[in-house]
Amino acid sequence: MILSFVLLAAIFIPEISYSWGGARRWLTFGGLSFQPSELLKFSFIVYLAAWLEARKKEVASIPYGVAPFVLMVGIIAIFLVMQPDIGTLGIIVGTAGVLYLLGGGRIPQMMALSGFGAILGYILIHLAPYRLHRMLVFLNPGLDPQGIGYQINQAFIAIGSGGFWGLGFGKSIQKYNYLPEPINDSIFAIFAEEMGFIGVLLLAACFLFFFWRALWIAKRAPDSFGTLLAAGIGTSITLQAFVNMAAISGLVPLTGIALPFVSYGGTTLAITLASVGVLLNISKYT
Repeated sequence: MILSFVLLAAIFIPEISYSWGGARRWLTFGGLSFQPSELLKFSFIVYLAAWLEARKKEVASIPYGVAPFVLMVGIIAIFLVMQPDIGTLGIIVGTAGVLYLLGGGRIPQMMALSGFGAILGYILIHLAPYRLHRMLVFLNPGLDPQGIGYQINQAFIAIGSGGFWGLGFGKSIQKYNYLPEPINDSIFAIFAEEMGFIGVLLLAACFLFFFWRALWIAKRAPDSFGTLLAAGIGTSITLQAFVNMAAISGLVPLTGIALPFVSYGGTTLAITLASVGVLLNISKYT
């Protein structure tokens, strides 16, 4: 966890980091690049699971449970907002909320924290023009189709072109200089274009099955730490997948979140596979 924060702080050192698309999220070491926020997703799940297990009887206490929890999430939020990386922040906050409830938190407390978070989210949207533009495009996808609405409109074209059965593997047209980020954030649109509606259903079913198996492992874990860790890993990966698919489908604003196991990206894939490895290790003791 400490290493994650050190690496996050190092992002703001120009000599060892670089920015792209208006965001500073990557460290460079020689010819390699690394995204610390991806490591933070996993390390915070591990830390929070251990913290909740150690405070079983104090989780619902405001001074010993709620306040430290809010402080931890708040510190992470500050680092990620400064990058900015609001999509990753949303995944971390969502996963942390689930773990807090599983660890003994009370629903009224979580509802109050959610309301407070919604207010902060509203403020963040209006503080940065690009976030406000994303929200405006979400509310009206036809707004400026050659400008701020270009990506989502090209994604709609790709998804619509796929129809029910798809164009066939490797036969996408939109990936050729039409749709931005065709191998990263927008890869779901390319998948839908090539595999069609039936392929999308199968992909969603795979992620739902993964989530069910993670919960199955969590329920049978030998201790509460294993339960929380398995549930956190399953929630984080599944939430990330459905947020990506929903964003590219126009159901939520664009977030810049990768599609687990599918999007191109060394750090994302490495951390995701490491998380699954931990999940499999927990399953050995169920």
